[in-house]
Amino acid sequence: MAQRIAILTGGGDAPGLNAAIRAIGRRSLAAGDSLFGIRNGWAGMIGEGDVMHLDRSKLSGILQLGGTMLGSSRVNPMKLEHGIDEVMRNIERLHLDALVAIGGDDTLSVAARLAEQRARVVGVPKTMDNDLSITEYCIGFDSAVSVVTEALDRLHTTATSHHRVMVCEVMGRDTGWVAVMGGLAGGADMIIIPEFSVTVDEVVGHLEVRTRAGSDFSIIVVAEGVEMEGLQSKDAAEGARDAFGHVQLSRRGVGENLARIIEERTGHETRATVLGHVQRGGSPTAYDRIWATRVGAKAYELVVEGLFGEMPVVTNGTVDVASIADVVAEQRRVPRELYELAQIFY
Repeated sequence: MAQRIAILTGGGDAPGLNAAIRAIGRRSLAAGDSLFGIRNGWAGMIGEGDVMHLDRSKLSGILQLGGTMLGSSRVNPMKLEHGIDEVMRNIERLHLDALVAIGGDDTLSVAARLAEQRARVVGVPKTMDNDLSITEYCIGFDSAVSVVTEALDRLHTTATSHHRVMVCEVMGRDTGWVAVMGGLAGGADMIIIPEFSVTVDEVVGHLEVRTRAGSDFSIIVVAEGVEMEGLQSKDAAEGARDAFGHVQLSRRGVGENLARIIEERTGHETRATVLGHVQRGGSPTAYDRIWATRVGAKAYELVVEGLFGEMPVVTNGTVDVASIADVVAEQRRVPRELYELAQIFY
């Protein structure tokens, strides 16, 4: 029986979102379903809603495009008076048989809340931070790591030419997956992440060891969410917070401040590079295109099977299923063994 299915993308944009939308949409349209796109994340399910009809022409040529054709936002219905009720009313008003929510912890937390109220919702994992539990794959992470890797390749040439310390600040609010994987692939000499505390003295000591070993340059990767003496804490960071309580961490200037401290303490000429939203932009890698397609296709299968409150996850190289609530129950953090591997290469 044909169904009415809607798709939304919430939170930060990430390469691979369009690949997932395309996979869900193509499966849906091939089955004769009516397909809709919710504009701008959960914002498009508030008030009168903001919905567009999707057909094959709108899904054509989007596989290789970054961002999201549906738009996104960080609107949180759980923080709005009667917000969840408005979402539920729009699901009913649009006569939706299913709503597919593609996003990270924030977006999926809303989906989990809706599922508690028996809404016909299915999730899809997307976060550049790679910090959703259970799943080994999140849309956008591989593309972000590729950007960091290329940036470090480029920073190496200028670091060696000018005998500098280069500090590269990358995304990672609470976890250091992008920093660790990008740093490993890009040959960083030191990687600093939120999971494992490092002092300024340890950073200085690391640079002294490299100098004694004959190295006249260093590449340090630091996640934007790192807490360290001498750096402004996340709680004290200035700027407005979004609806999920997050402050814009780029305003902390972790990379710039760490570079200043290093130069003051060591005398080494030090420069900082903040990759920022460059990590979100551009075309998805082949890996992200393939796996976003696979989890998107699986999400449609969950809709057909009526497995609401569930979402596709990747475990041991295969697409599996887990409840949305379980996926957002805790953060997936960088394990010590991976962090210690990164410390070998100094």
